[in-house]
Amino acid sequence: MRVAIVTGASSGIGQSAAIQIAKRGVGVVLTYGRNQEGARDTVAAIEKEGGSAVALPLDVGRSETFPAFRDSIEAVLRDTWQRDTFDILVNNAGFGQMAMFEETTEELFDRFMRVLLKGPYFLTQTLLPLLADGGAVVNVTSNAALHSGLEPGYSAYASMKGGLTVLTRYMAKEFSPRGIRVNSIAPGATRTRLADNAFERYPEVIPALAAKTAFGRVGEPDDIGMVIATLVSDEGRWITAQDIEVAGGFNL
Repeated sequence: MRVAIVTGASSGIGQSAAIQIAKRGVGVVLTYGRNQEGARDTVAAIEKEGGSAVALPLDVGRSETFPAFRDSIEAVLRDTWQRDTFDILVNNAGFGQMAMFEETTEELFDRFMRVLLKGPYFLTQTLLPLLADGGAVVNVTSNAALHSGLEPGYSAYASMKGGLTVLTRYMAKEFSPRGIRVNSIAPGATRTRLADNAFERYPEVIPALAAKTAFGRVGEPDDIGMVIATLVSDEGRWITAQDIEVAGGFNL
């Protein structure tokens, strides 16, 4: 059985990606930060469909914990799937917060950097020896780093997501001798728990975002999760080094 690791899969896009990947007959190791209950829900949803999943805690903003996480991954692979490698890595975990340029603190900037750029960089580096040849990596970026998603208040967040898009291309180049494909996806406004459940706390913003979208609505987690699952499957075998906007025609 092929095995995937999906970070930040206790809700939203990560949860959808984990479930959609599992539906394709892939075992899933999913990670969570503070939302252990949500991680349990993801595991339950996968197991209900006959799949197999294991949830592990991980703070992608603390790179010093990555070697111990790798040890945990090795144990789970061995004990659950009798494997010493895995096949798919989805770097999804992150956070969002709006802050105008002149109001962005160095502390917030550094947190964005640790979680959104340094975390995926060194987590992938740490896990790379366990990633099987012919595998696939998907990095979740944001259309905030693209012209279509350019909005005031996201300069620091988008800078890190833009850096992750560049990193994706370098990973694709350097991993290609092993047949490992690396792509990124750039979601637009999507109904998730990002920014402390902003959509639930400020539902009045939804109509304005929907009006800017060609299809007249905001995105749902499955809109993104299905694309991730397709990219890491055999259907995506000839795609690498691409950043794919998945935003329903935002600002089209």
